Amino acid sequence: MKYLPLVIAALAQSGSAHYIFSKLVVNGEESSDWQYIRETTRSECYMPTKWTNTFDNLTPSDSDFRCNLGSFSNAAKTEVAEVAAGDTIAMKLFYDGTIGHPGPGQVYMSKAPSGNIQEYEGDGDWFKIWEKTLCDDNKDLTTDAWCAYGMSGFEFQIPAATPAGEYLVRAEHVGLHGAQSNEAEFFYSCAQIKVTGSGSGSPSLAYKIPGIYNDSMTLFNGLNLWMDSADAVELDILDTPIGDDVWVGGSSGVSVSVSSSVVSSAAPSTTAAVHFQPQTSSSVIPVTTTASSSTDTSQTDQCGAPYWS
Repeated sequence: MKYLPLVIAALAQSGSAHYIFSKLVVNGEESSDWQYIRETTRSECYMPTKWTNTFDNLTPSDSDFRCNLGSFSNAAKTEVAEVAAGDTIAMKLFYDGTIGHPGPGQVYMSKAPSGNIQEYEGDGDWFKIWEKTLCDDNKDLTTDAWCAYGMSGFEFQIPAATPAGEYLVRAEHVGLHGAQSNEAEFFYSCAQIKVTGSGSGSPSLAYKIPGIYNDSMTLFNGLNLWMDSADAVELDILDTPIGDDVWVGGSSGVSVSVSSSVVSSAAPSTTAAVHFQPQTSSSVIPVTTTASSSTDTSQTDQCGAPYWS
């Protein structure tokens, strides 16, 4: 039994293999799990979605790829966080996990046409407001060449030009370590927010989920991070919506291209922090902090087994 703590520690360190976004951070305050994020009905919530060797038979071609399996059934009981356009919020991983796979991270939004996000399945248009792809192509493409590698959540700004209304905010990370065999892994969840303000922008690029990705895209089926060059990876990114512009306001997308966002080892990025640090904003109604301690084993019951399974 004296070795049990070492075993638990080893499991926890390898736990980043699977993860899911479960908490919303607003005004520097962290919500409880699933307070503002729609909870999936999967028996093990942190399992990835894939086209091949699927878990629960869910693939990126299914309607539940929007916010995860069965999550719409929990929409009515999921609270709606009020956020001012222009403010910075974050979505944090369940059980203090960290991203342990190479690949891009992105955030999409979709407005509820009826005005009630708890009745919206996400079958309307989606637009991208944030992304992190390659940060340093001189580093290891299977690990820390990727900006999102090691992050415990995504911190991002709701564009100041975002029109008022209720939205789904979908955080997604794609693990590309198995893309050579059509086993790219998608980890994602949707938060429910109400945007306030007088924004009047209109994104020029819109997507449907499912439909935004398909397994004929080399990034998800054919890319080999152990064999391919950074230039090849960048081209594969640009061949998907992940390589499209990020909408930051106005009537068109404005972003740095994937290739120009990659920095050399001689000029390391100052913005690609490994772990996000929540920022505060005085114009956001604080999210009540009711989350239990990360050592509380009851958190494992919400997703079946502990998150490192």
